[in-house]
Amino acid sequence: MSKRRTFIKKSSLALLSGFVGTPIIFAKNLPKGMEPLGYFDDDVFIIPGKDERLTVLNDRPINAETPPHLLDEEVTSSSLHFVRNNGLLPKKSDPKQWTLTIEGESAERSVSYSLSELKNKFDHYTYQLVLECGGNGRSEFNPPAKGNQWTLGAVGCSKWTGVRLKDVLNDVGLKNDAVYIGYYGKDIHLSQNPEKVVISRGIPLKKAMEEETLIAWEMNGEDIPEVNGFPLRLVVGGWPASTSGKWLSRIVVRNKVHDGPKMGGQSYRVPCESVAPNTKVEDEDMCIIESMPVKSLITYPKSGAIIREGKSLELRGHAWAGDLEVSKMEVSIDFGATWNQTVLQKPVNRLAWQHWKVSVQFPQKGYYEVWAKATDLKGAAQPMVVPGWNPRGYLNNACHRIAIKVL
Repeated sequence: MSKRRTFIKKSSLALLSGFVGTPIIFAKNLPKGMEPLGYFDDDVFIIPGKDERLTVLNDRPINAETPPHLLDEEVTSSSLHFVRNNGLLPKKSDPKQWTLTIEGESAERSVSYSLSELKNKFDHYTYQLVLECGGNGRSEFNPPAKGNQWTLGAVGCSKWTGVRLKDVLNDVGLKNDAVYIGYYGKDIHLSQNPEKVVISRGIPLKKAMEEETLIAWEMNGEDIPEVNGFPLRLVVGGWPASTSGKWLSRIVVRNKVHDGPKMGGQSYRVPCESVAPNTKVEDEDMCIIESMPVKSLITYPKSGAIIREGKSLELRGHAWAGDLEVSKMEVSIDFGATWNQTVLQKPVNRLAWQHWKVSVQFPQKGYYEVWAKATDLKGAAQPMVVPGWNPRGYLNNACHRIAIKVL
């Protein structure tokens, strides 16, 4: 895990006091090669604009997730929304100078819009939309899969405000052969080579033309945090968050599946057919991830809660299902032998998560686990164990479990 120690290594001993928050007495006597104990503080790497309780997985690029109990809000606050970046943050830009260009072989013309032109020319819309990293839950795969070892917190459902992508595309004009769009942002490649594109993914035209697919400039009524794409980004609810390009500067309209970086090979793809663990899968046998699977979280209480015998426990959380709606939400306190249905709310709009709650009673003192299981409108339910292994550890939607002790 990345911590502030990364930066301490680059600092002189004279600067260490700034990191530990107080002068280091007798610093000159510290044996060579030995760091102050303050060096090992796990919680001091702070991401600007983010709650310090986020779990940082990486700082180059910045990746951080939100512990499930901190996702208890119905609308995920900007400070608690996860961060998934592939490159370095772009240099600070003046929003007044920001432009978005729409072009491509299947666009009728090439048009560049300033941010003010986007705001003034098109109607504004606000939706609550689930964004979830395709690798959320990767840490549970065995054998391990490469990539950031997300647990459960690379997901959020905030309010996004902007213009509909379809309105902008219609203003530019689409040729009859248009089938896909791809995005480009201003993030910087880890090599800092300006010629290298960090990530350029896309979505089929049908998804791009949905009502809820936005070019957004606001998150929860305020500017989007810098690490989440300020000043402009795509927001594509229900699909892997990698399709929601950040620091958006260009959209290309394609007459074929977009072929930008991280669209091919093994990136954001799973085997088209099930494979045994550790199987090497050829690129041509991998299929692009589209709608995310049905999933849920227990956001209250925090795992490890202790209650008194005879007391009921109020549970609550969220459920979502990619492009679909969740039709049923259940919990179990006996390791999946029996299930109790919860009170499940309807989504506030399409592609928003749904809130659920239920009261449970435990029969006697002891250790319990609460398991949560959602079922979508097509009858697909969360598995009780990690689903089919894949090389990159995508799409783990196993039941969320929390531990409870009854005294």
